[in-house]
Amino acid sequence: MPLLEIRNLIKVFPLGESIFGGGGKGEVRAVDDVSLNIQSGETLGLVGESGSGKSTLGRLVLRLIEPTSGEILFEGRDLLAASRGEMRTLRRDMQIIFQDPFGSLDPRMRVDDVVSEPLIIHERMHSSARRSRVAELLKAVGLDQSARQRFPHEFSGGQRQRIGIARALALRPKFIVADEPISALDVSVGAQIVNLLSQLQREFGLTYLFISHSMPVVRYLATRIAVMYRGKIVEVGPTTQITERPQHAYTRSLLEATPELTA
Repeated sequence: MPLLEIRNLIKVFPLGESIFGGGGKGEVRAVDDVSLNIQSGETLGLVGESGSGKSTLGRLVLRLIEPTSGEILFEGRDLLAASRGEMRTLRRDMQIIFQDPFGSLDPRMRVDDVVSEPLIIHERMHSSARRSRVAELLKAVGLDQSARQRFPHEFSGGQRQRIGIARALALRPKFIVADEPISALDVSVGAQIVNLLSQLQREFGLTYLFISHSMPVVRYLATRIAVMYRGKIVEVGPTTQITERPQHAYTRSLLEATPELTA
């Protein structure tokens, strides 16, 4: 059984919707009848240009936004039928790493509080056990213990993303949506974060939905690749197949935009 199953998922946004309640005409299907499976332990790379619906799909999977229709199953459980209390429990196993590490961290909280907050909310862990767990997490993501009493603005972009990763790992999740986690970083720092994610996957037995517009990054990290275009999955398959023998014209255009990957 797949860890995650997405069946005929649709998300429709009205066009020109007004804050005063006046609606514009028409709608946009940000996610248009998407079906995907993700196996435990794999990385599915979701690739496509900006506006293709990738991030919307990632948020739908975690029910950060609600779909218009379709099904999402996690370990066979219907997420869309889950109550608020059931989703609270399920969120221990499903986490997200955001694109903007600064925007996703509360600037008023010290790193110790940022990373330990999920432990307080979900596990009510004793303070000494919590301190030990935070120390383990910071070490796992390559941050010194001196980071604990500092604020997010005192760190570089790459370090802030490491803090965000530590927070995502706090509850020992099974599944992580990594939503463009290196797009705000320079190339060398981004490469370090990709290597870190790969290392953490081996150490913690993680499953990733890795969202990116960069085919070279996805090729490096992903077990399989799904190509998204205008809300639809136009091609999905093993990484080697997608990068060396693409079937869809849009996939070929993505590869041609990165010459070293041209099939």
